Amino acid sequence: MVFYSFASDFGEASLLKMLFLNKQELVQRKLYFRLGVDLVLLQDADMKTHTGSQDIGDFPRFTFNPKEGIDNPALSINDDDDEVVLRLLHLHRSEGGQSFGFSLRWDGGLEADLETDLETGLEVSVVQPRSPAEDCGLKVGDRILEVNEENVINVHFKRVERKIKFCGCHLFLLVLRKDRYEQAVSSGLDLRSLATEFKGENCRRPRLCHVLRDPGRGLGFNLISLEGHGRQFIVSTESGGPAERAGVCSGDKLLWLNGTRASSLSQSALNKTMRKGPAAVTLLVIDGVSEDCFRRRKVPIVPDLAECHNFPHRARTMNLSKGKDGYGFLLRQEHIAFSQKTVHVLREVDSGSPAEEAGMEDGDLLLAVNNEPVEHLEHDDIVKLIRQSGDSVNLTALSRSGRDFYKQLRIPPLLFSQDPADPSFTNDTAASTVGEVAREQRTFKVEVFL
Repeated sequence: MVFYSFASDFGEASLLKMLFLNKQELVQRKLYFRLGVDLVLLQDADMKTHTGSQDIGDFPRFTFNPKEGIDNPALSINDDDDEVVLRLLHLHRSEGGQSFGFSLRWDGGLEADLETDLETGLEVSVVQPRSPAEDCGLKVGDRILEVNEENVINVHFKRVERKIKFCGCHLFLLVLRKDRYEQAVSSGLDLRSLATEFKGENCRRPRLCHVLRDPGRGLGFNLISLEGHGRQFIVSTESGGPAERAGVCSGDKLLWLNGTRASSLSQSALNKTMRKGPAAVTLLVIDGVSEDCFRRRKVPIVPDLAECHNFPHRARTMNLSKGKDGYGFLLRQEHIAFSQKTVHVLREVDSGSPAEEAGMEDGDLLLAVNNEPVEHLEHDDIVKLIRQSGDSVNLTALSRSGRDFYKQLRIPPLLFSQDPADPSFTNDTAASTVGEVAREQRTFKVEVFL
């Protein structure tokens, strides 16, 4: 076992170097501001802590001079007295089917510009009164640049819609007000670069890594307690071992272990867990530079914002076309053992039916119909949705063991779902080019309530 000390030297000077470019770089990136004019760092005062959130504190308002250091949840770049302000908003909804309370619109008319219509189209069109969206300060006309730390500029509208609907209770949006967006576009600002500079050039999302025990090498990692830092642990991995293959890196900070915050676990509790010799563990980890970027912006590091690695279960979407005898399956509402909760179960899959050909298995749990989450709905309402879909329907399902896996991790079972039939829904890529996606959508208006 290798022991080492871990001290971050990512201090004020490094932050300034990372966030403030030299004059030549500013000209190249078209980010202009006058020397001596303060960068105004703003956050909506309406952003509140919600009951049930995970380590999510209040989001105060900040105004800083760049010479005094950076500690900002939102960035403003001044050109003379004009401001281009990025705002990071946290929306929280309760479980049980509550909406976030806003509508997102993509408007691609015949006169839309192929190079910009996707950017101009991701616009908030409605904000309901007394909704999570209104509570956090979202405004009609806001343009959305990122959803839960993932850039959505030039991303297929349906993929953005799906990501928001499947995200669970917590939603983080990086937005520009309408007038500031128009100002940024007219000034030639690169919105993707602007969003990257806001987070930090080397900021990466946390990773949820599922590590399987190797009979000869174990789990392939050790946990090292940070002396003088309370219950904080650094991961030391074995080169080429199971943990490293699952996406864990030496020097990563451990944040969660099997759905429990590492800060709530003592060294003895961790040792006890490891001595049990579990067949697998799931770790939420982050590198030191990215952790500093999240802390600086006052963004909680939670599983909802993570990338998943080596997961054994992921919800899958099946595309069914009705045959002469229907879809060939039965939908039943069943009670969970020793619980008052019910689930919607796919049963009696007919041999050779469209359901079997799509990969449906008896006992799978139905989570969504045509990208609409349905766990909270009654049986008759789901049947109505399927019938209204006509001769084809998309069903998103997960095995019962997969549902238990996500329940242990305390994350939504739809969070990391995939639709292999549509490459625009993958986690690694959006649309192939701006032009291709624009041509696909440019002749109609899309608006969805979220």
